[in-house]
Amino acid sequence: RSSWLLLAPLLTPPIPVIAAPPCSLCPEGAHRFQWIRNLVPEFGISSSHVKVLSSPAEFYELLKVQIKSAKQRVVMASLYLGTGLLEQELVDCLEETLERSLQAEGSHNLRVSILLDYTRGSRGKKNSRTMLVPLLQRFPEQVRVSLFHTPNLRGLLRLLIPERFNETIGLQHIKVYLFDDNVILSGANLSDLYFTNRQDRYVLLQDSPEIADFFTELVDAIGDVSLQLQRDDTVQMMEGMEHPYQGDKVAYCETANRRVMEVINSARMRQELLHAKTFHSSQQDSNLLSRQGSQAPGELKPEPDTWIYPLIQMKPFGIQIDELVTETLLTEAERDARIYLTTGYFNLTQAYMDLILGTRAEYRILLASPEVNGFFGAKGVAGAIPAAYVYIEHQFYSEVCCLHQEERVQLHEYSRAGWTFHAKGLWLYLAGSDLPCLTLIGSPNFGYRSVHRDLEAQVAIVTENKALQQQLHQEQEQLYLCSSIVSSSTFEQPNRYVKLWVKLVTPLIKNFF
Repeated sequence: RSSWLLLAPLLTPPIPVIAAPPCSLCPEGAHRFQWIRNLVPEFGISSSHVKVLSSPAEFYELLKVQIKSAKQRVVMASLYLGTGLLEQELVDCLEETLERSLQAEGSHNLRVSILLDYTRGSRGKKNSRTMLVPLLQRFPEQVRVSLFHTPNLRGLLRLLIPERFNETIGLQHIKVYLFDDNVILSGANLSDLYFTNRQDRYVLLQDSPEIADFFTELVDAIGDVSLQLQRDDTVQMMEGMEHPYQGDKVAYCETANRRVMEVINSARMRQELLHAKTFHSSQQDSNLLSRQGSQAPGELKPEPDTWIYPLIQMKPFGIQIDELVTETLLTEAERDARIYLTTGYFNLTQAYMDLILGTRAEYRILLASPEVNGFFGAKGVAGAIPAAYVYIEHQFYSEVCCLHQEERVQLHEYSRAGWTFHAKGLWLYLAGSDLPCLTLIGSPNFGYRSVHRDLEAQVAIVTENKALQQQLHQEQEQLYLCSSIVSSSTFEQPNRYVKLWVKLVTPLIKNFF
């Protein structure tokens, strides 16, 4: 009980003011989403470079294969690294690859950069830090481990809030895993559950150097304003950097904003220049070929049919790009368009709820049933969190019914024996189309935490390619196949009983989970 009282200073955060969308969607196909490049870099690639994964085991095996084959860089951002045997095997793979790079002739080019959250990564005696210290001791010149500490956890609050509860204030929540020029975007953490029986989403972008460079620079930027893990398991800031909880908060957040926005804006300018250069070059090639009356040579790079847009959300630093793009997509979705939206933790912001209930598109929202919620069976207060989600779900469903929107807005509950559910993102089907042309995939859960407290990143993947659209459609179908539609009778089941104290407390604490 006292733990919740400690959160009292943060229970009534101000309602943010969101700027109007930069423009409305253009009228045709995948090109209608090109307005996103006004905000972030646009990376045009071939759909043949995109692979959608479906299972935790596939994700884990891919991580090991990619680590073992890396030559120049391994960059991994996650909430935390677990402490079990599977996680140790990943660390062993890193050690073997680093050892091999030391023994190789010439310079030791391989660099490993790992970004985790400080509070989650420091939980318990055996933790993410103790798992990684041996790598720092063995390869001090090649390995960097950065631990992000939210600037909102400071002073008396930091002293009083106990372990685990301190994670409610704000986290490093980005999940990106890249190896040389291959990038995996996911919502999965580096923990055994996410390698075995915790369902998430995963996409591999192969041979995509510009995208890999962008996420390397992004992780470096966050790493520069994070605590650096030392070989003796202590932490310290880089020289000249403002401290996240001991230094001036405004100065720290301004520095962080500047570093991250430099990455976004410089990448956007690079891509615009590349786009212009490619456009003029292709025009010249076309003119030359028409004069020669010949076919295009086989070595010419194919025109991109897929576009990747990185969407960053870091409200503590005043960066709200993902929120703006998501709200615009929901606002502009046309009548008869279908949006499949999934989250492991159904706790939508009021803005997202209002848009879903007030716009014209059809919505199919996939969420976790209580038994597959990650907190199901947890000890103490955390054990009541699934019931809190049931209460939030019931409230939203009641509002849908009051507005007579049951046909347009449907809830689906994921249920699978022995599994938990952590998938997040959305798939957008344009009116009259049986396949999605856009998906969002990454770390955000569409909830208050994702928008206001944590550091988040996902990508919008827009494609004209039917084969890739089919991959995305099959991914969506596979997830929804394990679900059942929510109705009024759902909440009459015995396992949906919510205690009175949970109903009273949920409105006060829903902004923290």
